Amino acid sequence: MSWALDLDGVVWLGTDDIPGAADAVARLQAAGEKVLFVTNNSGRRVADVEAKLASHGIDAMGGVITSGMAAAQMVEPGETVVGLCGPGAREELEARGAIVVREGPADTVVVGFHEDFDFWGLTAGVQAVLGGARLLGTNEDASWPAEDGIRPGAGALVAAVATAAGATPQFAGKPHRPICDLVLDAAGPTGTVVGDRPDTDGLLARALGWKFAMVLSGVMGDDDMPFDPVPDSVHADLAAVVDEALR
Repeated sequence: MSWALDLDGVVWLGTDDIPGAADAVARLQAAGEKVLFVTNNSGRRVADVEAKLASHGIDAMGGVITSGMAAAQMVEPGETVVGLCGPGAREELEARGAIVVREGPADTVVVGFHEDFDFWGLTAGVQAVLGGARLLGTNEDASWPAEDGIRPGAGALVAAVATAAGATPQFAGKPHRPICDLVLDAAGPTGTVVGDRPDTDGLLARALGWKFAMVLSGVMGDDDMPFDPVPDSVHADLAAVVDEALR
């Protein structure tokens, strides 16, 4: 069987390990299971995600899929893109053959997570959209869990551009079709999504036709029940999911 694991809230919380996650991944891999690491965080390059997984004791085995990769597939080679995004999405866009600029007329404005989002970047994105560019968000997560609590996510940045420009964005990441296609191409038609967000991970599972294992180690807890969509199972963490799957 195949597995699509979220990262923030499932494998780690910011810089902190989630106890048992690395061992759980190793057990799945040792059992011959296909393990993908499917993240809506487009800020990091794939190599950086692999390195962070390694620092947490996890071998990615080429299984990283990001919303930046999905967004790049929605852009045609040669398009001019205002890139309001981090190095991860930028690398994928450039590999696709897009011309990534900071401001000016463009075919597309791509907004992804980046820590240096500011007024002038927002202005560049708004002006490009008002000039005819389409607005493409890597993902619509309004927030994400870190070691010090909840931080704003790419969805909040996309919303700023969309509000100021009066535009309706398209999205590439979970649970939308572009990232679904990448997962299905890599892993086939059956599997389990493990995540901490029903509105992204749960809906991704439904879009893929896979099972959804909800974990309470990220943004959601017991007090947030009932979840929508309803998970196929609810567990404290990834280790508990794998304990049940492999027993």
